[in-house]
Amino acid sequence: MNHSLGMAIETLVAILLMLTIVYCVMLNKRLTRLKADEHSLKAVIGELITATEIAERAIGGLKLAVRDVNENLGSQLAAATQMSDQLYKQLGEADNVVRRLSKIAIAARPAASPEAAAVPAAKPSSAKAVAAAAEAFSERRRSNGLAA
Repeated sequence: MNHSLGMAIETLVAILLMLTIVYCVMLNKRLTRLKADEHSLKAVIGELITATEIAERAIGGLKLAVRDVNENLGSQLAAATQMSDQLYKQLGEADNVVRRLSKIAIAARPAASPEAAAVPAAKPSSAKAVAAAAEAFSERRRSNGLAA
């Protein structure tokens, strides 16, 4: 009986050792897969870090570009506003010149009937008078230092 009990215990220990070996082989396979996953995960993390650095540099470049464009656009807007003001003043001066020229032209016309005023007749004397009045006006403008 001692012998059969010893044999049963040794058989049980042998079976348990075989189960342990099978379990260890399974664990080894799982650890190998985990190591492979760890390497691929490290590669993915490295790529993410690289992509993040590239994105940060791109954002910095975009910020500089936006700042430059904003400054450039601001200066161009100021220049356009200044030019618009100058053009507005020049248009006002041109309007005054046109009004004065029309007054000179009206004053140089001989008094005529309403029908003749509606259809202007081309007379050499009135054309000469208008030209002389315009020349006198331009001479006055030049003498004042305001050449048109």
